[in-house]
Amino acid sequence: MMIIMKTMEKSSIPAEIVQIIETLEKGGFQAYLVGGCVRDILLGRIPKDWDITTDAKPDQIQSLFPKTVYENHFGTVAVINEQTKDETVRSVEITPYRLESGYSDRRHPDNLQFSTKIEDDLQRRDFTVNAMAISLSKGSIKDIIDLYGGLVDIKDKTIRAVGKPEDRFSEDALRMIRAIRLCIELGFTCNQETFSAIQSHNSLIKEISIERIRDEFEKIIMSPNPKRGLEMLHETKMLQYIAPTLEIGIGVKQPQAHAYDVWEHLLRTVQHAADKGLSLDLRLAALFHDVAKPQTKGFSQETNQPTFYGHEVVGSRETRKILEKLKFSRATIENVAKLVRWHMFFADPEQLTLSAVRRMIVNVGRDNIWNLMDLRACDRIGTGRPKENPYRLRKYKTMVEEALRDPISVTMLKIDGQEIMATCKLTPGPKIGMILNALMEEVLDDPKLNTKEYLLRKSQDLCALPDEDLNKLASQGRIKKAEAEENDLREIRKKHGVS
Repeated sequence: MMIIMKTMEKSSIPAEIVQIIETLEKGGFQAYLVGGCVRDILLGRIPKDWDITTDAKPDQIQSLFPKTVYENHFGTVAVINEQTKDETVRSVEITPYRLESGYSDRRHPDNLQFSTKIEDDLQRRDFTVNAMAISLSKGSIKDIIDLYGGLVDIKDKTIRAVGKPEDRFSEDALRMIRAIRLCIELGFTCNQETFSAIQSHNSLIKEISIERIRDEFEKIIMSPNPKRGLEMLHETKMLQYIAPTLEIGIGVKQPQAHAYDVWEHLLRTVQHAADKGLSLDLRLAALFHDVAKPQTKGFSQETNQPTFYGHEVVGSRETRKILEKLKFSRATIENVAKLVRWHMFFADPEQLTLSAVRRMIVNVGRDNIWNLMDLRACDRIGTGRPKENPYRLRKYKTMVEEALRDPISVTMLKIDGQEIMATCKLTPGPKIGMILNALMEEVLDDPKLNTKEYLLRKSQDLCALPDEDLNKLASQGRIKKAEAEENDLREIRKKHGVS
């Protein structure tokens, strides 16, 4: 039985979407918002995509809009709106009501038939919260069509399959991973019948393309709660088909510095990366940085503690294999593997040298060094320690900043020795250096003087001085430069709270 709920609630539906629906209705057709955008509207979220369903056939849809794209076998017509600045409504998909049957490839229907009833379209949808439709009146919500209890499930914060969950998962096995992704994105729980069906049908995802699996896995990692998502993938036994090496860490104990086994440590590390809003590459590095600890586990008789020597080297290779299997981009694979390889960079802060820090910067790259610092902070929280930024890490950050900064040098001047020689008609010799250092003193006192015109003019004055006087000015410039260097370093250390 169809349930229609009336509402006069105002909504923030873009004008372009309203116009498309009104165009279809003026053409004599029914038109509804459908799917995820309806769910998001009812949750007070801004939809990422807008989908419309109608009783119009593809050729009838195309006849109503000036620019469309129709390049599929499923009736979906993309209406192109080049005027809008909103990317989510630049291309809007309109799909005729349809009936589907037979899913031999676990993704696409073997048979498709266009329908004239909205009920037929809604019954083929995956989850109840995605199986509702909205009609509009003057840009506001008019009716909500809810055949399967989606409104109740939204209220109860539950993801539940439409009809028999095993039927939905047999049609498209990716829906099993999507159920988990929706739970953690929305902060919902999974209906027990739906969850049990995922557990009993988990092997079906072997029939899904790895690219589709990767896309859902990436969304889980980029969600607000990747830890729970990974736990649910494990509980449903689907993780074994995605990244089985992670599960080997379950029950693998670590030294006393760690409060958790390897599995829990990795989950807590990636969760902290998510809490900090870090990038995909950093979250993947956080998830896999200790993935090879089970493979490298040893035992120290001296400390009576487990050891994991070389796990960062083996882990980098293992991470590369996992990401290549999932067909992540080459850039992501290289970046994440590099972060995993070098995440064990610490040394005694009292023995740490700038040359060692510079070598680390060369290993990971100037653009990546701060990502390594973030990874280490997440790693620390993942051990169960309360502070992510202890003195040792702050000391390392200070030295990284010192190593990355451009030292105060005469090369900062807007002229060089060649220009001084040409202006003053000098040959190479120590006098050129004295002039540059004397100019440096003036620029440090007043940076506005660092212009080619002023410095060339000043060079001529300095060139006319006796060598003894010029040397005194140059010495003052070297002293001023050293003081400026020390002031810069003092500010860096103060910034990171180290001495």
